[in-house]
Amino acid sequence: MTDISADTATVDETAKVETPFQRFRSEFFESWIATGALFLLGLIIILALLAPYITPQNPYDLGQVDVLDGRLPPGSEAFTGYTMWLGSDGSGRDLYSAILYGLRISLAVGVASGMIALVVGMAVGLVAAYAGGRVENVIMRLVDLQLSFPASLVALMLVAILGKGIENIILALVVAQWAYYARTVRGTALVERRKEYVEAAQCLGLSRTRVVFRHILPNCLAPLIVVGTVQTAHAISLEATLSFLGVGLPQTEPSLGVLIANGFEYMLSGRYWISVFPGIALLLTVVSINLVGDHLRDVLNPRLKK
Repeated sequence: MTDISADTATVDETAKVETPFQRFRSEFFESWIATGALFLLGLIIILALLAPYITPQNPYDLGQVDVLDGRLPPGSEAFTGYTMWLGSDGSGRDLYSAILYGLRISLAVGVASGMIALVVGMAVGLVAAYAGGRVENVIMRLVDLQLSFPASLVALMLVAILGKGIENIILALVVAQWAYYARTVRGTALVERRKEYVEAAQCLGLSRTRVVFRHILPNCLAPLIVVGTVQTAHAISLEATLSFLGVGLPQTEPSLGVLIANGFEYMLSGRYWISVFPGIALLLTVVSINLVGDHLRDVLNPRLKK
């Protein structure tokens, strides 16, 4: 009976063992702040994706924009009959529609630039960590040189040279951000390179490519996810800054930065909604991403767990 009871207890304990994903999920949702931020971010993404179907106006279509609807306060009725719940800007765009379309641009620019910068920085960091010697010194001096300049200044200079447009904005953000990923990957890969499983893989005669991408890289993904989340929020803020300064996206593509800039001249005249509502949307997006990224750092790094 004692052996049977012991075996049953062992089976029960084995059945209760959590998978890594289940453990990650339970630890992440322990924080109600991070859970709320994730829910808010998901809602923002859904609203941005469904913008063409849940908005009364396409702000990109000049045929749907009427100058006579310009600077209407929140709750006013447009000449075409629908209600502008958030008011309109100086060009007659419905702010509710423009904000959701602007979120699509901001999220697309942030995610695209973040993914490209992650791939570039990851490749550079892995090469630096695994090659070592002069190759590592040259690469890291380039990274230090890149990081010595503010990202906003680098992006501003590149956009001023390349001109306006989504592609140029993404390219400028990639150049401004790849060094953060490279330094993160290099630091993590140096730690992993000295571990026994890498030495065992090398002793088995595995190729450098397989050792790097099959053994070292998977163990560098956790800090990369955290950095990627934070840098995505930074890229969204930087794009809005460039657009606000007039060197980002053109007026025909109303991103959040463009919408805020359009209402800046009306702030002192009492037409606060033109800048305030897009600013609130930008703030909620960036803060939600940062809160999620901050909690991901705590969950994925055991040393930071309280």
